[in-house]
Amino acid sequence: MGVMAKTSTTTQGLRAAIERSGYYPALVAEAVEAAVGGEPVRSYLVHQETTFDQNEVRRHVTVLVLTGNRFIVSHTDEQAADNTSPTPYATTSTESVKLDRISSIVVSRVVANPESYKPGTLPREIVLTIGWGAVSRIDLEPAACGDPDCEADHGYTGNSTADDLSLRVSEAGDGPETVRQALVFAQALSEATADQTR
Repeated sequence: MGVMAKTSTTTQGLRAAIERSGYYPALVAEAVEAAVGGEPVRSYLVHQETTFDQNEVRRHVTVLVLTGNRFIVSHTDEQAADNTSPTPYATTSTESVKLDRISSIVVSRVVANPESYKPGTLPREIVLTIGWGAVSRIDLEPAACGDPDCEADHGYTGNSTADDLSLRVSEAGDGPETVRQALVFAQALSEATADQTR
């Protein structure tokens, strides 16, 4: 009974957070609910961001949902009228990832006055990066040897970084509750992926 009540509360909290974002809530909720299906929601994060693109103000929202065995990402962008559409439009996409495919979860915390930091203090901002192998970034540069007169071709060297999702949440821009919810979500996702390896 307790698990069912918590799950129902979590699902209602997700719907309320989508409504509170005020960003096409009917469209976003429908896409998220279709992706979640009948699975219970364990944790979620709703993040709306406003960006400035030349002379335009553009908004978009990202919704992250954790179920019993999946991580769901929904992203909705608005677009101005263009040569493909005479009216403004929005694009919504969802991706569903099995938990055992998640290869990395990085939480970068920015704290003010680290010398007087007290455990439990909310960070000023966090960046949550989640990788599952769908998108990798490769940074290459010419390889060299230690000889300054060498003219041989040593090929290339570089790094490959899983960079499927990176989300920045700040207290100043998003409010302390969103930062807190991002930390709760990151911990729930970490624990869920750890359970998959046992």
